[in-house]
Amino acid sequence: MYDVIVIGCGIVGAATAYELSKFQLKTLVLEAENDVSLGATRANSAILHAGFDPEPGSLMAKLNVEGAEHAKELCQKLSVHYDQIGSLVVAFSEEELELIQTLYERGVKNGVKDLELLDQTSLHKMEPNLSAESLGALYAPTAAIVNPWEFCLALAETAVKNDVEIALNNRVIDIKKIEGGYEIITNQSSYRTHYIFNAAGVHSDDIHNLIAEPNFKITPKRGEYFLLDKSEGSVVNHVIFQCPSKIGKGVLVSPTVHGNLIVGPNSEAVQRNDLDSGKDTGNTAAGLNTVATLAKKSLPELNLRNSIRNFSGVRANNSAGDFVLQEAAVGFIDLAGIKSPGLTSAPAIALYGIELLKKSTGENFVRKDEYVDSREKIIFEELSIEEKNRVISTNDTYGRVICRCETITEGEIRAAAQSPIPPASVDAVKRRCNAGMGRCQGGFCGPRVVEILADELHKSPLDILQDRQDSYILVDETKGGR
Repeated sequence: MYDVIVIGCGIVGAATAYELSKFQLKTLVLEAENDVSLGATRANSAILHAGFDPEPGSLMAKLNVEGAEHAKELCQKLSVHYDQIGSLVVAFSEEELELIQTLYERGVKNGVKDLELLDQTSLHKMEPNLSAESLGALYAPTAAIVNPWEFCLALAETAVKNDVEIALNNRVIDIKKIEGGYEIITNQSSYRTHYIFNAAGVHSDDIHNLIAEPNFKITPKRGEYFLLDKSEGSVVNHVIFQCPSKIGKGVLVSPTVHGNLIVGPNSEAVQRNDLDSGKDTGNTAAGLNTVATLAKKSLPELNLRNSIRNFSGVRANNSAGDFVLQEAAVGFIDLAGIKSPGLTSAPAIALYGIELLKKSTGENFVRKDEYVDSREKIIFEELSIEEKNRVISTNDTYGRVICRCETITEGEIRAAAQSPIPPASVDAVKRRCNAGMGRCQGGFCGPRVVEILADELHKSPLDILQDRQDSYILVDETKGGR
């Protein structure tokens, strides 16, 4: 019997597992997919928001500001790409100038530090490529960009190092109340636990409804994006937001931590029956046209022809209008309805949820005397010449570049395959070390990554997946014995 089971290993589930791993608890994470971070965590704007947007007094407001501070510390400790570049909310009319004044006042109430209102001259000094029609902006220097799936992986891997178990490919089918806790039935097995954290993302209402009366509903919303080549990465220096509206925070343009430019998203409702069919994260011509049109309001000369990939992500909009953090039943805590600023808030959501559990059950969890709270990772391209030579002298696989676009070496790919949560697919390798993220999107390095991964996992190349379950790349040998 487990002490705690966390359902879902996106950023919130991973952060919760990380915090639980500090205690003397037998903890398990159940994840429906074959890897962590395969929901909203891997397909979003990759922004750590400053915290001026949520309504004062809301959970979003409280946990956004707290989460941003925790996230910065965690990224430094766990070797996660992070860059505090600041954000600008740009106004294009007198009405929008009034709105950014409101956002400024809201941010001050929420405790956001160093907010500043910029006039047109100051704005264009900071961002000379912005539209001439932009009149001013709200500047939030504490906003940052991050690698979201790397953040999730770092938290989950650290939890595993501290003896948390992760069971992948375990989709929850049912939950039953038993004496002293719960029995969770998945498509693979059944597990017993005293306590549960529900961090199931767009399915968090379904999980809640297995054990309690419905009191919130998830309405999934899809957002589509362009990812532009590194040649466009310096078009702007900050995260560029448009003024928020009823449909969301609008289309943004932002650098990424890898030097690309991200543009998006739009907002489109997703049918519930599309969530598990693969249709939920598709792209449409109409959606991308909407993103392109709105983005060019901020940057008229934006060159979308340099797009190297389009993608979309699904966020868990909910009927409550705020994060749903509650005790749904005795010892059953919902960490649900986590939309933006969920990525930013996740570390604080985890702490909030654990405190909820302690208060509701009277438990006083005992901290471990020792636990791993750091993560080291070799990023070959970022090393000095001396450091590169030293690494190669120890392990010559770091001297063989496999992904030329991103300068990722064989050593990094093999290290990814040997990580605490080994990759089950080529895309899982990509998320761990960036191989295949560049301009050619794996066109050159893909076959070599398949070969290395097959070797590390002791599998046939025919058994290597592209991404999710059953996404096989190869079906047979060609030119065998010829």
